[in-house]
Amino acid sequence: MAGVSISEASGQVNGSSSALSQKRQRSLVSPGGDGAKKRSLMLMDSDLLDCPICYEPLTVPIFQCDNGHLACSSCCPKLSNHCPSCASPIGDKRCRAMENALESTFVPCPNAELGCTKNVSYGKESTHKRECNFSPCSCPVQDCNFIGTYKDLYVHYRITHSKNYLLDRFTCGVSFSTQLNIKNETVILRENSKYLLFTMHCFRKPYGVIVTISCIAPSAPEVGEFSYHLSYTVDGHTLTYESSKVKRVLEVSCQTGQENFMLIPHCLLRGDLLKMELCIRSRRSITEQEG
Repeated sequence: MAGVSISEASGQVNGSSSALSQKRQRSLVSPGGDGAKKRSLMLMDSDLLDCPICYEPLTVPIFQCDNGHLACSSCCPKLSNHCPSCASPIGDKRCRAMENALESTFVPCPNAELGCTKNVSYGKESTHKRECNFSPCSCPVQDCNFIGTYKDLYVHYRITHSKNYLLDRFTCGVSFSTQLNIKNETVILRENSKYLLFTMHCFRKPYGVIVTISCIAPSAPEVGEFSYHLSYTVDGHTLTYESSKVKRVLEVSCQTGQENFMLIPHCLLRGDLLKMELCIRSRRSITEQEG
């Protein structure tokens, strides 16, 4: 059962902090323009805002049968538009009251413990999480369990691993030479001005070696977007690859990407060491130059 308390615009809710930590707090702002009161809704059971059939968070549109039973838009077709509780037709009548309540319901960001102070619409936490500046990123160094924001990760890597690993530092827009040992699979790159970590990762395949570039950061506008140019020269032969987008990841994966990679065939490999030229550019800078 839901317990509700109403306060003024400050939105403060009475109760001990220990009690609040055991409940999911949602804020409801009643429409009405200036001076509208802010009501704080404390849900003792978060399932109240989940679809009673698939148990996923409800999203607009929400449907109800004549007896008031609810179903999300995904479940209605699977049920042949018949309510599983009473067999009444369902899928034509919207539950506007529940939709209005849902659109006015906000929950703290899942990354609140890492510093995010934003509240997001219920059911859209995963969307916000992908773009949140505070999304947890994992250290790319093998056997290191550090997890933190992309900024904290940069500092952690510089302080903890710079003495143990060859750190390739570079500046966006400036080409530089780097090398990758196929056996080690990963080179970690540190951008000087933007405080970001990039990785150059290779994967062995029956037909050669695949090389990809990733940025360890969330898909947040604050991070920006990047492109890269990669070249490999051996015995007078040069391979080049241009990617319009550097993939942003929260952790380095051992799975081969399905796009944005350079393929070096076996006939052009000379041992396990790949010597390459790389240029990572900010897409904002590219747009400014073209403009």
